[in-house]
Amino acid sequence: MVRKESVPFNNEIIEEWKLPGNHVRRNEDINATAARILKEQTGLEDIFVKQFWVFSDPERLKRRPQDFEWVKPRLQDERVLTVGFYSLINIDSIDNTKLIDVAKWANAYEINELMFDHNEIFDEALKKLRYDLLHEPLIFELLPEKFTLTQMQNVYEVIFNTSYDKRNFRRKINKMPYLIPLDEIQTGVSHKPARYYSFNRDIYENSRAERFDFRV
Repeated sequence: MVRKESVPFNNEIIEEWKLPGNHVRRNEDINATAARILKEQTGLEDIFVKQFWVFSDPERLKRRPQDFEWVKPRLQDERVLTVGFYSLINIDSIDNTKLIDVAKWANAYEINELMFDHNEIFDEALKKLRYDLLHEPLIFELLPEKFTLTQMQNVYEVIFNTSYDKRNFRRKINKMPYLIPLDEIQTGVSHKPARYYSFNRDIYENSRAERFDFRV
């Protein structure tokens, strides 16, 4: 989330939070805009980004009185459309992020009221991400090149905000021919070492006609 500059409202200065975003430059493709904003505000580039919705309610910036106070001197007579994108960051890349000073990571299930319609945007992004994870191999955009089945299950559980029976989960996962067990196990762990796996995109592409899905 990004902290917006303080807004005077009801004789007090309030601190507001919003989703990261910015304007499209005149000579810029919308996908290039998304990549630019991501790099500017997180320091990350060349990661998965996908457009999911366009938000076009004419009153979307004026739903709350404090939002209108922010809009008045800037965009009072303008209509603003927002093109929503979500991005997926490999768990090994989190430590490489360089968030701008006014940005912070937030727990997806502990987000409070955001500016404008940004809670609606977030909810739509999560809904679309969940749908896409069931029909595309996007889970592997969030995992290292080699990973354990426990790591994979943990990512599913976080995104779907649920828990899966370990045995049933692995039975389903083992039906995926594009999930390749490696001749390598964890080292330096206090528990029984787990085997590493990798995702073979070529096998996935060649088997798409069989309509494998990612529902677990």
